[in-house]
Amino acid sequence: MPDDFFAPPAFKADEALAALRRRLREWRLVEREGRFELQGRAIAELQLEGGAIRARTVRMPAVSPQWDETRLHNSAEVRRFSESLQQRLAHWADRDE
Repeated sequence: MPDDFFAPPAFKADEALAALRRRLREWRLVEREGRFELQGRAIAELQLEGGAIRARTVRMPAVSPQWDETRLHNSAEVRRFSESLQQRLAHWADRDE
């Protein structure tokens, strides 16, 4: 039996990026030139860099937002990023109502 039998599958950044983009569009974010927007304001940017995804999110929606940047190297990080962004969107929606 090989030693890596229980190892997780290799991270496929291009497939993870495509799935993440689909998820953001499902949340009604509009993609323009690699940037995802909500009501015309930038929310997130995603780029493929080598074997990872470079993800930038705004701290608060604004005309000139401040950005937080992370690198996503595996599926768990992509999932945490997605959940965190979904929570931020819900918080901003509650605040705006």
